[in-house]
Amino acid sequence: MILWIAGLQTIGCTIDVIIFMTKQINGIEAPENIPRCINNCYNLESFWRNWHASFTKWLVRYMYIPLGGTQTKLLNVWVILTFVAVWHDLEWKLLSWAWLTCIVFIPEMIVKSTTNTLKVLSFEFLLASFYTMNFHELSAVDGAITITCLMVANLVGFVIGSSGINWLLYKFLQKEGLPTLGGMFITFYVGTK
Repeated sequence: MILWIAGLQTIGCTIDVIIFMTKQINGIEAPENIPRCINNCYNLESFWRNWHASFTKWLVRYMYIPLGGTQTKLLNVWVILTFVAVWHDLEWKLLSWAWLTCIVFIPEMIVKSTTNTLKVLSFEFLLASFYTMNFHELSAVDGAITITCLMVANLVGFVIGSSGINWLLYKFLQKEGLPTLGGMFITFYVGTK
């Protein structure tokens, strides 16, 4: 699993270097494609904002905003990630990847909405102190859950396919798989904290 993450980072950096060299040779001024290390993105919104930033900028400009922007964010995420899956290739496993990623996006949107509500109400001393004490812990838990869910979505979308979801859940949720799942979660929690 660690090798998979390192490989993903290496591929991203290699692609970025190739694009940078091509821009320099041709004198093209293009935006940086991965402006922030993806290992430092602990929520989906931050990850997608920094992963293939030029493509994301195109998606925001020509799909997200015309579809209603933040007013219809939940629907837009489904439409756009489905488009991204079809853009890569029309396969069930890529559609499964897109839809699993959308499912992971739902709790994050709920948590962000709740957090924003708490920020508005945080002028009250008790709520403000509770919010400050627990924000970092909740952020670390959210980051660990997000990373774990993204890894599962990527395993389904790019390795085992939609037919392997039941097998994956069975392996992780049985007695022998729970320590692995718990170890992953704790590692990601400590890493995001």
